[in-house]
Amino acid sequence: TLIPGLVGMHDHLFYTAAGGRAVQMGYTGPRLYLGSGVTTIRTTGSRSPYAEINLKDAIDHGFAPGPRIHITAPYITGTQGGGAMAVIASPDAARRFVAYWGAEGATWIKAYTDIRRSELGAAIQEAHKRGMKVTGHLCSVSFQEAVGLGIDNLEHGMLTASDFDASKKQDACPMTLMTSVGAADPNGSVAQQTIRTMVQKGVPMTSTLAVYEPFVANRATKDERTLNAMDPEVRAAYLKQRQQIDSSGTGWVPLTAFKSAMAFDRAFVAAGGTLAAGVDPTGIGGALAGFGDQRNYELFIEAGFTPAQGVQIMSANGAKILGVAQTLGTVEAGKLADLVVLQGDLTADPSVIRSPTIVFKDGVGYDAAKLIASVQGRVGVN
Repeated sequence: TLIPGLVGMHDHLFYTAAGGRAVQMGYTGPRLYLGSGVTTIRTTGSRSPYAEINLKDAIDHGFAPGPRIHITAPYITGTQGGGAMAVIASPDAARRFVAYWGAEGATWIKAYTDIRRSELGAAIQEAHKRGMKVTGHLCSVSFQEAVGLGIDNLEHGMLTASDFDASKKQDACPMTLMTSVGAADPNGSVAQQTIRTMVQKGVPMTSTLAVYEPFVANRATKDERTLNAMDPEVRAAYLKQRQQIDSSGTGWVPLTAFKSAMAFDRAFVAAGGTLAAGVDPTGIGGALAGFGDQRNYELFIEAGFTPAQGVQIMSANGAKILGVAQTLGTVEAGKLADLVVLQGDLTADPSVIRSPTIVFKDGVGYDAAKLIASVQGRVGVN
């Protein structure tokens, strides 16, 4: 089977794992993405932005194998946040942040959970003035509020949409969000209004089902590739965490919420929305760069999408959102030769997505198996 190169729209170049480990994937990330058929990524939030800018330059000049990289600035969040993120406490601070990172080469801004409407609105305005775009993993600002502010993309789908929590107060993230989402109807009136608001304004959504699945009890995929690629200490910590989640019975993300997220993705597309996908290799570390992108395809099939829809979501739609659909994202004469050759019939077996033989980027063929072999036992180290 031949498909376009995948476009990962939430594909960080850092990795977080069970036990609190967090590392920059300067070596393993690019090889896992490219070897898995992901030829273009948007980083969608950075912890080490200059490492990623330099890596992009090395890949662009042919010094290292890896996907085409669209750089996102460090996260911006509100005063309840912090850590490695930029805490933005005023609209002026938001504008300064966007101006600085735009000058450094970032083309996207990523807003996070505790951002307030005033700062998010200022960031969006400044970004648009500079030809940049803004996406968000939101909570304190609802999806509908963010659309009203002019946001360009929304991350994670239903599981971060605080529109579903009736207890939400303005500029505050409700602690009951996951419970509310788990009990919400993905086709109900709130869902329909949220989807209608997004579709009318042409705001796309990024699905990241693969990163949530390891938090659902008894949903761990039987993918030995993931375990083999992990550093031994990371593997042990992950398996211990998985055992705790499975033994809890309900998991940390309820199965009802996970299934609702699938249904919301499907309803969004049915209403005319543009859905893209990405792995988000964070959480407890069960969704690896590249492998998690592939898992998203399998989950889309489980959610009720056709094989053609699944491929479109993971390639052409991402290219459209990035503004590069004229040059890549589909198999057409005149476009860049970003292509993935899979061993098997993808229309008959969704697991064929895990079997790239050759991955072409810019017409250059890479041996997928050798790229994957080069990272064995190193994920969680570098």
